[in-house]
Amino acid sequence: MSNETTQYKEILLKGIWFENPVAYQVLGICSALAVTVKMSTAIVMSLALTLVTAFSSMLISSMRNKIPSNIRIIAELAVIASMVIVTDEILKAFFYDISKQLSIFVGLIITNCIVLGRAEAFALANNPLDAFVDGIANGLGYSLVLIAVAFIRELLGAGEFFGFPVIPGFVYDAGYQNMGLMLLAPGAFFIIGLLVWLKNSMSGTSK
Repeated sequence: MSNETTQYKEILLKGIWFENPVAYQVLGICSALAVTVKMSTAIVMSLALTLVTAFSSMLISSMRNKIPSNIRIIAELAVIASMVIVTDEILKAFFYDISKQLSIFVGLIITNCIVLGRAEAFALANNPLDAFVDGIANGLGYSLVLIAVAFIRELLGAGEFFGFPVIPGFVYDAGYQNMGLMLLAPGAFFIIGLLVWLKNSMSGTSK
């Protein structure tokens, strides 16, 4: 295995698992609470943030030697905002219903700590391809948690999967009721906490 392949594998594993932006760095929690009631919105939000993080990191990395240090944050935000606007317009054009459900949260990707954090911590110090891979990795790590939370919330909170009922009627006849708590923000907090505990237990860490 070449050195480049090994390097990209390490970047991917860090972003997806070992330094997961939600479960390890505790970033992106607001959107994890707001858009995970349904699987459909969680997947679209995950895809949007992953693409914004990857392409904004690549662009910022390619400009890193041209950006004056005293305005680097402004330049980074300008790049990120441009990517978010393009993403938002694409969603409105092709996925209008889901775009309405996501409401302002796509626009708030601009303020998401994951995107700016990767630009500051990685893109400014590495080449564009490495920065792109790092953006994909952290986006996938975020997506992993987001989709897991959405799956549990939609299943237990509404008895559905992608909007289709999956819990048999006889279960309800036996007295089962959907867990309304799962559709509220505290339910998402509980799930995220359990996922963080599970991830750290599997990784052998106590963070």
